[in-house]
Amino acid sequence: MIGSILLNYLIGKWIENNQQLNKKKLYLTIGIVVNLGVLVYFKYSKFFIDILNQILELVGFPIIEGIRFEKLPIGISFYTFQSISYLIDVYRKEVKAQKNIINLGLYIALFPQLIAGPIVRYSSISNQLKNRLGTLHDFNEGVKRFIIGLGKKMLIANPIALFVDEVLFLPPDELSFSLTWIAIIGYSLQIFFDFSGYSDMAIGLGRMFGFKFPENFNFPYISRSIKEFWTRWHISLSVWFRDYLYIPLGGNRSGELLTIRNLIIVFFITGLWHGASWSFIVWGLFHGAFMLLERLGWSKILNKLPKVISNLYTLLVVVFAWVFFRMENIEDAFTLQKTMLGIGNNQPTYVLEVFVNNYFWFVFSLGILFSIPIKLDFVTARLRNNAWLMNTFLFVILVLSISELANNTYNPFIYFRF
Repeated sequence: MIGSILLNYLIGKWIENNQQLNKKKLYLTIGIVVNLGVLVYFKYSKFFIDILNQILELVGFPIIEGIRFEKLPIGISFYTFQSISYLIDVYRKEVKAQKNIINLGLYIALFPQLIAGPIVRYSSISNQLKNRLGTLHDFNEGVKRFIIGLGKKMLIANPIALFVDEVLFLPPDELSFSLTWIAIIGYSLQIFFDFSGYSDMAIGLGRMFGFKFPENFNFPYISRSIKEFWTRWHISLSVWFRDYLYIPLGGNRSGELLTIRNLIIVFFITGLWHGASWSFIVWGLFHGAFMLLERLGWSKILNKLPKVISNLYTLLVVVFAWVFFRMENIEDAFTLQKTMLGIGNNQPTYVLEVFVNNYFWFVFSLGILFSIPIKLDFVTARLRNNAWLMNTFLFVILVLSISELANNTYNPFIYFRF
């Protein structure tokens, strides 16, 4: 990380201070290649060597052995993308290069969102790095937001994760139809409350120190299309890919064929960004395929359908896609999906009733309830009108979350691959 700060500080200054366009492009290219090179080395070298070895085995050549793969530095995907956006924004003259290396280091190593997002663009907080005003009101609002995020993680995501992991570590061909569906829907809730919970905590922590980070989630499960889903899910990543990959590739300005190519590239990279495995790549391309279908005319039909139908379509696509995201083995993912479609073992070894209890159904129901904005607004509108009631509510969430953290050793961290 220190190397990243020094590199991007120097290259940012070189880009800004050089008047020759060719040299600006050269420095930008060097910056992007080095930043991505470090990310590829730590995150993808084993994946690529494994692919190469499979090819070598296929053609009868000796495989590559004895390579020591480094452990993945935590948060490297997030701060690498932030660094690249900084260099590109300086090149585009959208921001001035940072003259103070401490301020640039603060931006790259900003701890509240370092390991789980959101991806904060330099242009959105450049002024806040040197001219921010920490007020008691901001600190108060930050604490509230942090507690809400902590509650999402500890009181909803973790209890559901305990069930999901117990089920999905079993042989996938021995699960019943209902058990598979509840496990994958449970995972859909787990990853939403886990990820959005971390984002809430990051936004809250930032607010305590006077930073205002962008929102990262906006009730994605109410989307009526896959296109809408990606405007509500991990918003900072979607905007990053739009501004720094999709639009530079030509976006939708160069005809239908090139637009299709651009979408495929973006969703391929989106999948690969999340992890070095084929299952993540298939997850990204799965979403990309439905984005293409919607672009080629399916969206017109969706717009004419009742909201509940188009929302159900989106949920089915997203939930099916989460199978690829959750299962490391692509064959296991396909096996689970076959069971979800009713194509599978008619006499399963593991059935739903063995794994669930009333507490699980209670948390599961809360997860569904609080993923719907109408219900959430109904609750918060009454809490906001009564400061004492709101503070009591938050205090109860905090106490329950701390209790859960102290008493339950099961606390999965699903972003270690990022």
